[in-house]
Amino acid sequence: MWLLLLFDMIKSLHIENYALISKLDIELHDGFSVITGETGAGKSIILGAIGLLKGQRAETRSIKSGECRCVVEAVFDVSRYALQPFFDDNDLDFDGTECVVRRELTATGKSRAFINDTPVSAGQLKELGDQLLDVHSQHQNLLLNKEGFQLSVLDLLSGDSDLLNRYQVVYADYRHALQALDEAIAASQRSQEDEDYWRFQYNQLDEARLDSDDEQEELERESELLEHAEEIRSELFAAQSVIDGDEQPGGGDNILSQLKHALSSLSGIGDKYAPAGELSERIESCYIELKDVAGEIESGIDSVESNPERLQQVEERLNQIYTLERKHNVDSIAALKAIRDDYCQKLDAIDNSEEHINELRKQAEKLYADASALASELTACRTAAAREVENRMVGLLQELGMANVRFEICVSSDLSQLSATGADHVAYLFSANKNGALQDVSKVASGGEIARVMLSLKSLIASAVKLPTIIFDEIDTGVSGRIAEKMAKIMQSMGEGGRQVISITHLPQIAALGSSHYKVYKEDDDDATHTHIVELSSEERVEEIAHMLSGAELTKAAIENARTLLNSF
Repeated sequence: MWLLLLFDMIKSLHIENYALISKLDIELHDGFSVITGETGAGKSIILGAIGLLKGQRAETRSIKSGECRCVVEAVFDVSRYALQPFFDDNDLDFDGTECVVRRELTATGKSRAFINDTPVSAGQLKELGDQLLDVHSQHQNLLLNKEGFQLSVLDLLSGDSDLLNRYQVVYADYRHALQALDEAIAASQRSQEDEDYWRFQYNQLDEARLDSDDEQEELERESELLEHAEEIRSELFAAQSVIDGDEQPGGGDNILSQLKHALSSLSGIGDKYAPAGELSERIESCYIELKDVAGEIESGIDSVESNPERLQQVEERLNQIYTLERKHNVDSIAALKAIRDDYCQKLDAIDNSEEHINELRKQAEKLYADASALASELTACRTAAAREVENRMVGLLQELGMANVRFEICVSSDLSQLSATGADHVAYLFSANKNGALQDVSKVASGGEIARVMLSLKSLIASAVKLPTIIFDEIDTGVSGRIAEKMAKIMQSMGEGGRQVISITHLPQIAALGSSHYKVYKEDDDDATHTHIVELSSEERVEEIAHMLSGAELTKAAIENARTLLNSF
């Protein structure tokens, strides 16, 4: 079993108070490097700490016992990778050369993340982590049994990303069109079930002729007037009589007549009493105003008539409006009109639903045709790539000791079953023996064979997408020393051209090929056990590989063998 991490090259790594690590600082180099150490020394702890930088879930139990906080920080060289858009979109500082990612976890369960010393959310850390770190656990060999993994690898190696992206845009539009069509059909069916009810309600409201929003208020005023017409006429007549009537209650002149008498009296003393003139003017003004009031009262008497027939019409209309308002639980004609218009729209939709559904169906059919055409192009591209990948995989696997290996990629297409990845189903078929039948690789390959298949695939992927850093965890499991040497040479070639390739190994054949060699070890003090990692010097490498050859007891022969092994590469 093995682990693979892919990320922009790590220049340095700092881990503090994580699991058995009190403090660890290490610089990493490009090319092919190896990490060795006894089982349980803490290699997986270091990889777990690196996983935190990708946004993996942090648990308080990861904090070293007795400490209140742990920190993991890495400096990445990102000078060759197009990460500027991420930093611009998230308003983060970026100098175009380095990126510092830090994760902190406290014993209270609080987790914080920083990118270039700026606090970021878990979502932002994960988004960047997906571009910096591609982590494959030791159980990732099981991916060979997943069709999605097999297809994604083929797509990576075929270089069809632009075509796949175009297909996925059209496919997404097709799925949305299908959803809109289904919803329109379902809505039409529901609407038809309610059509009779809606039509009855609409007709009732439409026949009510609800045109003016003010009609109800006007009718209510008219009803009040008609209902009290006689009382109103009587009181108006009484008022008119007091002001300008011939007969007054209790006898005497009306108000206007009395004002005339007052004017006449004041006029007679105008030349003898100076204020009389001004008082005459004021009384004359009152006389004119009262005469005007009397005229309006007289007009009111003429306009107010008792009309039982009209009163009945008004009350019937109001009852119609009140009944509709109670039925629809509203209190105005404007609200009734809104309900009427809503029913009208629903009925129009029913009347036009078939045309709308046909339009949506044509749109979905066109998008399906477009998606099918692009899916067919994808099939052709993948099929051509499959033949090339097969040849390259056979070459790599033969180099890794499988002289009679056969490896085929079966691409089958079904345009009636489009998915987000196209119309293709992909299967990796494998046989390690001359007469063996080709079967699914995950079902017939041994553990060591699967490791070699995965290494070969990752070698092709690394070449295709220019992966800057690769870490293999115990890829030597299940293979012999001779095969391990061949695997090491493949990893060594992968580390050329500035790429960073690191192998965690237990085999001296692999350890001897590294241009840099790190050792993970545990150390006890009076209180606790601590994990450390150190870069070995040339002489320390000889001793470490000698231990790997001979075990705990370091012999002179083992040292000589270690020197020979190191010098032979």
